[in-house]
Amino acid sequence: MFVCLFVCLLTAKLFFFPASGQRPSSRGPARRAHPAQPPQRPPGAGQNGGRRLSLSAAPGRSSPLCAPSRDSGSRRAMADSAVPGYSPGFKKPPATLRLKRKRPRRSEPPADPQPCGAAPRVPSAPARRNPFSSLDNAPRGRQPQREPWPAGGPPSAAPFWQFLESVHEDKPTRNAERSEGTNSLTLADDLHLPALTPDVPTSPRHEFPADWSIKTRLLFMSSQPFTWAEHLKAQEEAQGFAQHCRAAETNLPQSVQEPKLSTELRCAFQQSLVYWLHPSLPWLQLFPRIGADRKIAGKACPWSQDDALQQALMSEWSVSFTSLYNLLKAKLCPYFYVCTYQFTVLFRAAGLAGSDVITAMISPTTRGLREAMRNEGIEFSLPLVEESRTRKQKNSEVNLEAEAAKSPEVSKSPEEGEEPATSDDDDDESFSWLEEMGVRDKVKKPDAISIKLQKEKHEVQMDHRPESLALVKGTNTFTLLNFLINCKSLVAIAGPQAGLPPTLLSPIAFRGGTMQTLKARSINAKARVHLAYEDVFSLEIIGPVMPHSLHSLTMLLKAAQRGAFSAVLYTHEPTAVFNTSLDNASTALNKETVCKELPKCGLHSKTLDQLSQLPTLGKSSIRFLELKDYAYTWKS
Repeated sequence: MFVCLFVCLLTAKLFFFPASGQRPSSRGPARRAHPAQPPQRPPGAGQNGGRRLSLSAAPGRSSPLCAPSRDSGSRRAMADSAVPGYSPGFKKPPATLRLKRKRPRRSEPPADPQPCGAAPRVPSAPARRNPFSSLDNAPRGRQPQREPWPAGGPPSAAPFWQFLESVHEDKPTRNAERSEGTNSLTLADDLHLPALTPDVPTSPRHEFPADWSIKTRLLFMSSQPFTWAEHLKAQEEAQGFAQHCRAAETNLPQSVQEPKLSTELRCAFQQSLVYWLHPSLPWLQLFPRIGADRKIAGKACPWSQDDALQQALMSEWSVSFTSLYNLLKAKLCPYFYVCTYQFTVLFRAAGLAGSDVITAMISPTTRGLREAMRNEGIEFSLPLVEESRTRKQKNSEVNLEAEAAKSPEVSKSPEEGEEPATSDDDDDESFSWLEEMGVRDKVKKPDAISIKLQKEKHEVQMDHRPESLALVKGTNTFTLLNFLINCKSLVAIAGPQAGLPPTLLSPIAFRGGTMQTLKARSINAKARVHLAYEDVFSLEIIGPVMPHSLHSLTMLLKAAQRGAFSAVLYTHEPTAVFNTSLDNASTALNKETVCKELPKCGLHSKTLDQLSQLPTLGKSSIRFLELKDYAYTWKS
């Protein structure tokens, strides 16, 4: 209380009784209380010059023009010393500059104690990054330790997934220079790792398994350039088309010494890029069709409001579809795809995928589609559902045997042990127990539709999922052909794809089909190896890449890139389930019989051997493929 009274009296004295004779005495405490207060500008100095001199003026110099500021400073100093805990939260600009000069940088290490008499060290500022530097001359800082690449080997010598992870961690800046005919891109912008990847096969193999999914993009990488795949001559392009139409096989040596000068290699490359499509509408992207509404929206679709035009398109599509099936039945076409806006169908000839009859796989399906197929008399199976059911049954049997072995005295009779399984017929029985209780009229009986939906609850839950894969075999495929031609739900009624027939994709020519080619371009990327950047040559393939094209391209790259390359494969996910193995497939199918029955299907003999093998990938597909020393490893 006494302290507060003293402070009030002292403050009143300073503000109400200022004495001019006390100014010299008040300047001393003000300077002592505020050592960082800037010196005042001498009289007669210019505006700019006064600012420059104020940073170096002597603290004892005074000027009558600055007397009022000294009084206010002395008052603030007295208030600061009198009021405990008072601290002004502002500083004048010169004082702020002095504090910034004295403040040490965070990046500098703590100063070591200097010996007595030694000159003080001047801290040097850290080197700043040059924003105009390129990949080659950019300063390299400290990088975290990683697993080194194989000594003396190119980037492709290491496992490809390890190479991708290192590039994904360190994304280098883009190179501003572009080489002739190539685009200089960073690897991290093109390659993406999936969230989950299974293990790699323990031992490399000379052939990778057949992948029946459709790829939307391929990215091959190698330490050898892909200049041989650029700027094909008109004669080489024409020769490639002729070889494709004549189903001519090209047998290359194990290693091509000069790929750019090899006309045979360049023609075979053009041949491997050809595929056939119907319908052909150049201004629309007709693959993929599932989820393509955004890409088609806004494009010209004159048939959407014209019924006559829709009927003409569907008539031509039916002719092309029938032509493809006839070629498949005559074993002149190995396989083809039917891509609708809701599902995709894969038709395979007899002898492929380990089956001795024609097969058709539909994915994804719905309960309505499956019910419509049953009503048309089409017999089909659900391989993944049956496989899951068989697996659960085996597991239950193993568990029962284990329990019986542990406690053999326990009886297995329904009265003492397990409860009898409830059958679906119990739901169809009349509610006789309600009559016995006399409340049947008061309880609302569920209708037949509700009972049916309750029974098919598990079947509805797998709609639009890979588990809904349907398999049709033998003569039922012809019934499926007629069903698809006459099915009204095959074509969208509303939306951007309204009235647009499904897309037909085939490796060979058919009636109404249009020859198309995959888009290929070479890319020059930079990859970090140790602490430097090295060129990694890449070849990008864009389009609907079918199984035969993937195998043909790998055969060409094996010879052109000297048995070493890596590849990233982007899959159209609804078609990945086509790698499911067929039930009751013939594992001992004679290869000679297959080759005799499919001599002119338009595929290379080695490609035909690969596609005739049993599918082993299941519901997954190949995501990464690597060839090292002419042996394949992959990840799915």
